Amino acid sequence: MRQKLSVLILNPLVASIGHNGDMCRSIKTLRPPVIPEEATEEEIRAAALQYVRKVSGFRAPAAHNREVFDRAVDEITASTMRLLDGIEVRGAARA
Repeated sequence: MRQKLSVLILNPLVASIGHNGDMCRSIKTLRPPVIPEEATEEEIRAAALQYVRKVSGFRAPAAHNREVFDRAVDEITASTMRLLDGIEVRGAARA
């Protein structure tokens, strides 16, 4: 069964959707209660990298695209960290 991406979608029209409507398996939901504790910066960055790879179609960028590729990963990492910090799950106590 494929895991749905619920937290990292920045724009559903840009997100990578599979043939059956599921999101890429490599990106996981990064918030409790799906994971037992808060996601680490390393986990968030790995998800951002996976997103950029999927959207760009490149596993690794050519040298002339490295800067824009890395900048996208940095920006998505920062946006995701802000998103996760601001999400309030009903019934859960905020730290």
